[in-house]
Amino acid sequence: MNNKSVANKQSYTLIWLLAFAIVISVMNSTMFNVALPELKKEFGLTSTQVSWVVTAYIIIYAVGSVTYGKLADMFKLKNLITLGICCFVCGSVIGLVSDTYWLIIVSRILQSAGASVIPACSMLIPIRYVSEANRGRALGITSAGMALGTAIGPIIAGFILGFSSWRFLFAISIVILLTIPFFRRLLGDEMHRKGVKADFPGGILLAASVAVLLLSITTLSLLTFALMFAVFILFWFRVKTTTSPFVSPALFKNTRFTTGLIIGSLALTLNLCIPYLIPQMLTSLHRTSSLQIGLIMSPSALIAAVLGLVGGGIADRKGSRYLFLLGGGMQLLSYLMLWLFINVSPTPIIFILIVVNTGLTFAQIALANTVSRTLPREQAGVGMGIYMMCSFIAGAIGTSFLGKMLDVMGSNHAVFKNMFVIFSIWITVSAVLFMIKNPDRNSLKVNSSQ
Repeated sequence: MNNKSVANKQSYTLIWLLAFAIVISVMNSTMFNVALPELKKEFGLTSTQVSWVVTAYIIIYAVGSVTYGKLADMFKLKNLITLGICCFVCGSVIGLVSDTYWLIIVSRILQSAGASVIPACSMLIPIRYVSEANRGRALGITSAGMALGTAIGPIIAGFILGFSSWRFLFAISIVILLTIPFFRRLLGDEMHRKGVKADFPGGILLAASVAVLLLSITTLSLLTFALMFAVFILFWFRVKTTTSPFVSPALFKNTRFTTGLIIGSLALTLNLCIPYLIPQMLTSLHRTSSLQIGLIMSPSALIAAVLGLVGGGIADRKGSRYLFLLGGGMQLLSYLMLWLFINVSPTPIIFILIVVNTGLTFAQIALANTVSRTLPREQAGVGMGIYMMCSFIAGAIGTSFLGKMLDVMGSNHAVFKNMFVIFSIWITVSAVLFMIKNPDRNSLKVNSSQ
């Protein structure tokens, strides 16, 4: 076996290890949605109070993805992963022994502060350790990990809560500690960039502006919106006046990256909207129980995880444009089918969701593959961190908008049908923009030549 074959084998071992870590990271987020009713009852909380078990994790997760991305441009990746996983496990141990609500929130903040190193690495490791010709396959594996974590999180949580306490949800996350020796061996002794200063004030201002933005989306408060703009202005002033800003303005002068960022944020909005809307529809229109919703939605997430591996291969062979259009077409067909079958039994929805979730996964792989090719190596960490953060913020805005529509217009057939029409138009516009402005226009030619 030649050196190149050994390197490729080690690269994919690293990618599969990363996928396992992604499963734990994502699962840790989705599990606790199931536990909220028990926490609310045990600690005598309101719905708003108990929601912070999930909201705190989400806010830190979004901020952490870009923070670790920036730090990965300056420090050794294996050290950042070790730090992040140790923080994640510390938060899990605190949660396991917690007996007060405030301690649970502290544990969730620590968990998220550590776990957010994983989504940053899910974009960065394929860029650094896998050749461009095979990057689609690597991103397909990591995307499959995200889909699998989303699918099995509620199932495992339901099983644990059925036989034991919510505290043991924290225990599952501790298993990720076993990955540290493997990460440290496979990542090797890469050199970090010298002479690059860490702009901690800029990082804090960026984190604060994103956190307040997500809070304003959650609370729909004009005061928090005003505070967000004020903090963001301070951040932008810091970026323009310091010699080594946390996020360089030159990054956004890269029109190929900026175009991909806008299109990606637009298209990936639906990645959070679909998991939010479908349970609302099933509960309101078909009176399905939580268990039934899990049984309806889980097969599609599991199958999408498997087919994500296929999608990565398609991106390598035929290009990201082909994969994105295939995923967009699957989504468009699914939204029209949901619009058509919204009044019938939930059974057809099981099969429709398989198509839509596979389409969402394909689009995610294609966009990540496309955007990653627009960045020079020295900007890959912070660039892909910003990409992850923006796609998450777009999804949060989308779900907030859907929730507001349901509150104002009611959860009836007409409202849900209108939403699926909006989704159909949304993905069509995204696909057209991708065709016109796709910065990876020649991906098929590049991959073929390699």
